[in-house]
Amino acid sequence: MKKENLTAHLAVLGANIIFGLNYVIAKGIMPHWMEPRAIIFFRVTGATAAFWLVEMLTQREKVARKDLKRMFLLAFFGVALNQILFFEGLNLTTPINASIIMVGTPILVLVMSHFVIGDKISGRKLLGIILGFSGAAFLILRNGHFTLSSNTALGNLLVLINASSYGLFLVMVKPLMSKYRPLTVMKWVFTFGLIFVIPVSVGEVVRTNFSIIPLNIWFSIMYVVIFTTIFAYFLNNYSLRRISPSANSSYIYLQPILASLVAIFAGKDRLTLTEIVASLLIFSGVYFVNKKRIRKVAA
Repeated sequence: MKKENLTAHLAVLGANIIFGLNYVIAKGIMPHWMEPRAIIFFRVTGATAAFWLVEMLTQREKVARKDLKRMFLLAFFGVALNQILFFEGLNLTTPINASIIMVGTPILVLVMSHFVIGDKISGRKLLGIILGFSGAAFLILRNGHFTLSSNTALGNLLVLINASSYGLFLVMVKPLMSKYRPLTVMKWVFTFGLIFVIPVSVGEVVRTNFSIIPLNIWFSIMYVVIFTTIFAYFLNNYSLRRISPSANSSYIYLQPILASLVAIFAGKDRLTLTEIVASLLIFSGVYFVNKKRIRKVAA
């Protein structure tokens, strides 16, 4: 594996470690201390400010007008729709349902990549997706079951739309990552995303009682803004400079493993055969999706 490709894989691995920890950390914030859309307001505002500040300290990159229009569209799918629908959907469904739907993202990405950017659906990739999904679903369902009751139907639909929008974002942002620096793309995507987010979130921000939020919750909010939003988004999109959207999205299968490891080390769970089998399926899936096809060299 080339050094650049190894760096890309490490970047997306780091992003998914951050995302995996975010489920545990963000859960303690909402909705008691801060409503979902108030959190999203601070995520997008903080990321936008950070990306503009960093670019001011580096060389500014000019973006073509047609690409700015594409980034505006990406902001709708990758920032506004993605973040808002996930949190709102999670409030209306169960964590089990949301997790199962989210690990379906690589399947959506595989199909979208084929039709949008012409990425070939190989048998190897398909096998990897199936193995990874099976392992992740096996691991998630050990704590409950998927339900299609009327109480969770709307929440399931919102999370599914969120997963689809994020998958489309990964596919559509790939060509831009080959043309511009990740910092440039993220700066404009979050700037445009803020335009979508402010009208639907500012009301919840105003209604938030900041005076009663304890210090440990402020640290959790800082993690969500700095790590889950700024670092994770940057690392995720940096990886797309070198690897395909399908390979990138396959790493989402590692998030249930991380959640289990956190629970085990915290003494809230224990290592069982379920974790071992699921982990083997997940790692096998990620391997097959990312394994390069060996080309035969003519004698």
